[in-house]
Amino acid sequence: MKTLEQKLEKEILTINDFPKKGIAFKDLQSILSNPELVSDIVESFVNQIEKNVTVIVGLESRGFLFGMLIAKELGLPFVMLRKPGKLPPPVINLKYLKEYGSDSIEIREGVISENDKVHIHDDLLATGGSAKAAQDLIKKSGAEVSGFSFVMELPRLKGRDVLDSRSIVSLVKFNN
Repeated sequence: MKTLEQKLEKEILTINDFPKKGIAFKDLQSILSNPELVSDIVESFVNQIEKNVTVIVGLESRGFLFGMLIAKELGLPFVMLRKPGKLPPPVINLKYLKEYGSDSIEIREGVISENDKVHIHDDLLATGGSAKAAQDLIKKSGAEVSGFSFVMELPRLKGRDVLDSRSIVSLVKFNN
């Protein structure tokens, strides 16, 4: 019987030179087309997330896919971190650098409180730019980051090194 990691290695497609030359894009569509695999992924995350979490946050847009399902399964609120202009004001904004350019994310002011223990979810941990920005934005909002989860990780890019949390879950690691 294959492990979840083996199933993901087999199912996740790599598209070379997308969105630009030199990037090996990891496509989640094949796993989203498999309801049983989706359930296995959610169950694995739910079992590994720290129990003191009060809010699940997902990064736009692929972090919404499993982030919402994790939150539902845990009976917790789900909060979206969005690109600029997607949320009504007032928002808290943070600009940051990522693998192939700069970006910005926002959170709606007041959707998390300073008492919240936030778990951040995204699809991929590469250099850690987006996850670090999410971490910094959550801290700027006054809440505490409890941990992170990712479907995929590219360990050679050392994204873990830029995150402040000891609780970092990734289900499959790709070395290419």
